[in-house]
Amino acid sequence: MANILLINPSYLRTYGTNQAGIANPVYPILSLAVLAANARQSGHRASILDLSYRAYDPNFIKEIIMREKPDVVGITATTPLANQMRDISFLVKEVSKEIITVGGGAHPSALRYETMNESILDVVAFGEADLTVVDILNAKRFSEIDGICWRNGETVVMNHPRGLIGDLDELPMPAWDLYPIDEYRNRVTKIITRYPPLTTIEFSRGCVFKCDFCGSKNTMGLGYRKKSPKRCADELEYLEKLGYREALLTDDIFTSDNHWAIQVCEAITRRNLKIKWTCTNGIRVDSANDKLFKAMKRAGCYRVHFGFESGNDSVLQSFGKGGRASLEQGLVAVQSARKAGLETWGMFLLGLYYDTKETMEDTIRYAKKVKTNIKKLGIVVPFPGTPMFNQLRKDCKIKTYNWDDYNLYNDSNAIFDHPRLQWETIQKYYKRAYLELYYKDPLFILRRFWRGILTLEIFFDLMCAVKFFFLLRKKATVPEEENYAFGGKWKLLNTQPDEMVEYSYPKARKQFSPPVGV
Repeated sequence: MANILLINPSYLRTYGTNQAGIANPVYPILSLAVLAANARQSGHRASILDLSYRAYDPNFIKEIIMREKPDVVGITATTPLANQMRDISFLVKEVSKEIITVGGGAHPSALRYETMNESILDVVAFGEADLTVVDILNAKRFSEIDGICWRNGETVVMNHPRGLIGDLDELPMPAWDLYPIDEYRNRVTKIITRYPPLTTIEFSRGCVFKCDFCGSKNTMGLGYRKKSPKRCADELEYLEKLGYREALLTDDIFTSDNHWAIQVCEAITRRNLKIKWTCTNGIRVDSANDKLFKAMKRAGCYRVHFGFESGNDSVLQSFGKGGRASLEQGLVAVQSARKAGLETWGMFLLGLYYDTKETMEDTIRYAKKVKTNIKKLGIVVPFPGTPMFNQLRKDCKIKTYNWDDYNLYNDSNAIFDHPRLQWETIQKYYKRAYLELYYKDPLFILRRFWRGILTLEIFFDLMCAVKFFFLLRKKATVPEEENYAFGGKWKLLNTQPDEMVEYSYPKARKQFSPPVGV
């Protein structure tokens, strides 16, 4: 029997500052619960260290590693958390060189070789790692494990990809019990949840659309797989028994198959569960209808997010939105959700690859037009592995590979040069959009005020409005990395996209050969 410690890095650098700090997303993440469940089902021990609500403290991490005595340490990371993954790989090896270090998640899946090169991870598990982790714990030879990039002496070897899991019902129930539920009761803001403690859940995996800024294909692949309605209801019921009062649905396109989605809602309704849930990744507007929203409301869903992205139909088609998504259909979808009694959020991006001044004007006008309870805007970030990142890298427009800078609330001009716009222009439109949508739109203010009265959150809303106003006026920054254990910022010394890269990072200078395919 092996022992695995799964680590989720600290969010305070990425989400705990500037505009992001007003809605810091602190709740148990699903990926580690899924990995831990597979490990336990195979007879191994598993524990989870969630640093999301803690400051990054190398000494604390080392203490936990020494206490847990793991055989394997798995670290998950999105791009803005990748530097912490790198640092933790060194921390683990300081405790014991015998511990196997595994990196996974969106960033390592996108940049497998680069992640190995800038860290001392033993393995990168790319794509869906549910079964990959089990193979590692079972001490299977690395050369025989699909879906990993591994270190063989001074050579990095890239194995064949692992196929996607076909029947999601065969997976064990996620190990949500490994999270300390009491830690989450008062840490997440009311902006995100009404019914803490909150956790994450999935009813389906994957997406069939190809938006150029979206990196979900790096882990979930291209395609769509669904759990049975019974299994979806079973998972919600299990969460309720554990004491969770709300679940955040992470599915990319939950409502795309209306018939199945309604069946899921009906299965949940028959259980008479008290737990509430929300769709946060953004429902596609072309999959919305009255019957579906009414079924979701009856099943305990109280909020839906719509991924509008742009207020210009040409831009929507240019970046790969696909399907029948259109501005007109967006208006219909919001009206349908509101009629069913659901709270609505609208999500928009400025600085999309095909944006111009005129199309950003269109986005602001459209955002004013849609009657959502919240309007969330971000400056687009070209995350590694996305078509947008690949194109910008090919054109030598990526300006930094310091992953701390890759978050939606940083000064994105530090990341890349936009092909059509000056960054001062994008930042001006970003701040103007929020000022016009939140502080100069009487109808939105009235809707928000009325919602605050109904939910008894009027004073909380006023406090957030004042705080956010001053945060908008503040220059966005990322905290310095003075408490990283193994040095400060590192930079890319050779920016040619197809050449090997050496990083000016202490203890990580050694070059490894290009990956060897198996």
